[in-house]
Amino acid sequence: MRQLCLGIAAGLAASVLAVGHAADAPFPDHPVKIVIGFPPGSATDVATRIIANKMGDLLGQPMVVENKPGASTNIAAAQVARAAPDGYTLFMAGNSNSVNPALLKNVPVDMFRDFTPVGLAATVPSILVVAPSLGVTSVPDLIAAAKRTPGKIFFASSGVATTSHLSGELFGMSTGAKMTHVPYKGSNQVITDLLAGSVPVMFAPAPTVLAFVKDNKLTALATTGLARSRLLPDLPTVAEAGVKDYETRIWFGLVAPAGTPQPVVQKLSSALDAATDSQEVRDQLAAQGIEPFKGDAKEFARYMQQETRKWADVIKTSGITVE
Repeated sequence: MRQLCLGIAAGLAASVLAVGHAADAPFPDHPVKIVIGFPPGSATDVATRIIANKMGDLLGQPMVVENKPGASTNIAAAQVARAAPDGYTLFMAGNSNSVNPALLKNVPVDMFRDFTPVGLAATVPSILVVAPSLGVTSVPDLIAAAKRTPGKIFFASSGVATTSHLSGELFGMSTGAKMTHVPYKGSNQVITDLLAGSVPVMFAPAPTVLAFVKDNKLTALATTGLARSRLLPDLPTVAEAGVKDYETRIWFGLVAPAGTPQPVVQKLSSALDAATDSQEVRDQLAAQGIEPFKGDAKEFARYMQQETRKWADVIKTSGITVE
């Protein structure tokens, strides 16, 4: 009996020591996984892999990207929300996560309750483009044309409640220029019809239209961020062109499960910041039409709250629904 008690005591002591060593182990001491809600080859996937490779170099452990597409990123988000809050499983959040609460029923996660922000990572600039056949060359021209013929000018998107759709609705709300939305499934057909002028306006992700702008097959009126894009530095923003405070963008940012220790979050945040500061990463992102979008954990939390409020208002005012 005495030997049994001594054995149990020794086992407990070993367990306590093991827990202590684990708690004291430097972070990270094994690979970190980033889960994303989009398939391989998507902008989110490309940006995440570029940034993750550099973060892994800085942290001394590989950053492994896992694709879990579906349900407007909710499958990936729910997986990470349930993960251990130890910094080894992260989620690359984005626009969908600030839109979902106002758009979908039974969203399985709450971005503010279930996650701890790590930092903003990257953005895909959007460009307000028109077909040359429309005959407008500036944002004021487009507003005037839309007001002359309310609802008669069509703007395209890659689907209901996508950034290209919401950007157009916000533009109409901000200017009083009523245009009619035409949703497409994906980008191939929408670009064909945009070039043909049958649907002559789009708030388009830069990588999908930049080559056509440079070949003068589409006219770029403005970019949609608050600051000018490095991709088209001479092009004004929509806000500069007279639509006060207008801003939309496709964005990505890292979050960890709620309860992740702050020293771990800070180490991840510092590595993310250093990675997006790297000229190597900036060049790789630029080659894909993507730009760094910097912001620490507090700035990211504020930005996500701002985005969630903005899109809830646009969705409610525009009456947007999905089946």
